[in-house]
Amino acid sequence: MEKLFWKLANSTRLFIQYGCVVHCFFQYVGDLVLCSGPSMEPTIFTDDIIITEHITPRFQQIQKGDIVIAKCPHNPLQNICKRVKGLPGDKVYMDYGRSEIVPIGHIWLEGDNSSNSTDSRNYGAVPQGLIKSRVLLRVYPFSNVKTF
Repeated sequence: MEKLFWKLANSTRLFIQYGCVVHCFFQYVGDLVLCSGPSMEPTIFTDDIIITEHITPRFQQIQKGDIVIAKCPHNPLQNICKRVKGLPGDKVYMDYGRSEIVPIGHIWLEGDNSSNSTDSRNYGAVPQGLIKSRVLLRVYPFSNVKTF
């Protein structure tokens, strides 16, 4: 009985250790994201699975053209997937000839499907602190694997 207890204790310890490593990896290095919504079509579709990394946003190395995952400025329980169209200090052009300067500490995000995307054109520049990760690779569907 004592051997069984120690085996169970060791198994539990290993489970907790590996769980902590996996949690830290997904929190600080990268993760898998299931996408939903039409705003990034035709680049990313609903039910596509993408791999993201968390290191670039932490060091504020996001560049124009990157696709990022961010907290929604209006609903912090929701994540958004958008393309970076403007960095701090950039002048971005919107509909009807309007333009705006992206403030320091913010970025301008737009969906690739401009006719069906709620993005910075609606809610303005997004604070850089809301950027969670940068998209690296679409891994599902398997027939359509693509790097970004």
